[in-house]
Amino acid sequence: MSGILVVGAGGHAKVVIATLRAAGLDVAGVLDDRAESWGTSILGCSVLGGLDQLERLADRAVIAIGSNAARLDIATRFPDTEWTSAIHPAATVHESVRVGPGTVIFAGAVIQPDTVLGRHVIVNTGATVDHDCVLGDYAHAAPGVHLAGTVRLEEGVFLGVGCAVTPGITVGRWTTVGAGGVVVRSLPANAVAVGIPARPRKETIPT
Repeated sequence: MSGILVVGAGGHAKVVIATLRAAGLDVAGVLDDRAESWGTSILGCSVLGGLDQLERLADRAVIAIGSNAARLDIATRFPDTEWTSAIHPAATVHESVRVGPGTVIFAGAVIQPDTVLGRHVIVNTGATVDHDCVLGDYAHAAPGVHLAGTVRLEEGVFLGVGCAVTPGITVGRWTTVGAGGVVVRSLPANAVAVGIPARPRKETIPT
């Protein structure tokens, strides 16, 4: 099958499909392990079946699931898949930015020079990432997130809608910052932080 398979049939998949098409890439179909989704369609793309068909149907795919842990699980299950990155043409991405496989950058995002995006990262709608930032594998900057220069998000970090991070901050692996949080001090791993300024509230289960 030619084209790119989209893994995941939820709302996030709609934005991934729209991004792929806007970038001039062909979408072959959608896979999802939820049987109730089989035979339905998303933006005209058929849900063809479960993930067990991934390696049979196509060599190239992108994971269209917002959960960082779910993307890690799927990427680990299918190590031989060619994971495709997708950048919306309405995003501004400097030519020096390094983009890892499976990473998606949505419309309105701005990513400034010498930033590094790892594998299966999401830079969501309207998020901005300034110079020399590092977003580790499976990190997710939700819509409207703003990162100042030299910020480091370690593996699996999730920043909720509208978060802001000041220069030079590190957010530890698999930490979540709630919507609207303002991070002015570095945060530890496996924490949930909220507020202005964002402070850890509880420990999460390490991934």
